Amino acid sequence: MAKEECKALLDALNKATACYHHLVLTIGGSADSQNLREELQKTRQKAQELAVAIRVRLTAPLRDRSLGAEERAEFERLWVAFSGCLDLLEADMRRALALGTEFPLQEPRRPLVRTGVEGGATGVAARALSVRSLRHEAHRDFDVEDLHQLEREILQVGEMIQDMEMKVNVPRWTVQARQAAGAELLSSASAGVSSVGGVSVEQRTGPCDLSKAKAATIFSAVLLAAVALAVCVAKLS
Repeated sequence: MAKEECKALLDALNKATACYHHLVLTIGGSADSQNLREELQKTRQKAQELAVAIRVRLTAPLRDRSLGAEERAEFERLWVAFSGCLDLLEADMRRALALGTEFPLQEPRRPLVRTGVEGGATGVAARALSVRSLRHEAHRDFDVEDLHQLEREILQVGEMIQDMEMKVNVPRWTVQARQAAGAELLSSASAGVSSVGGVSVEQRTGPCDLSKAKAATIFSAVLLAAVALAVCVAKLS
């Protein structure tokens, strides 16, 4: 039960981290706005809440010496995936801090980059927060205060990573994957090829188009006549 719960929380963290990464890439662009900065804050805070819950649920079984070898191996795989998510989250938070400092909204020191992208990213943030719609309630100077809060949260995430490494020592290179690298990509690619192959076979075994066959025959006859006429003209000259 605990393992399934950890997997569900980890899936939610993966989704929140991916959405946050997508939102960070739009800072300083044409779609940047105060609403985007608020969505960034809510998404990263959701990711941090999930990270705290996962850390608590993973730390206890990994420190349990009576845990079976197979169960421990599964929890270690979850732990490595969780650590990777946290590393990506911390890197994107640092990127968001740098971009937010370079492109302030109220008193811009430089114009926003005209990327051609229009509209907001509310749908992305709503998926990360698992809500249908997202309400924006930020005040005018929200982005300036949020940068200071972001600095504190980056330190908190860094401390969380260090605390995890101190409490649970699971070297990433010692954890073995359950399937070969890229197995999901290969399976999806083979499925796509088989579906394409099925379509092509049906197209080949289907009845011939008589109109196309007649057109090809007429074209061949005209081509042969043109070649013969060219040969005759060459001999006469």
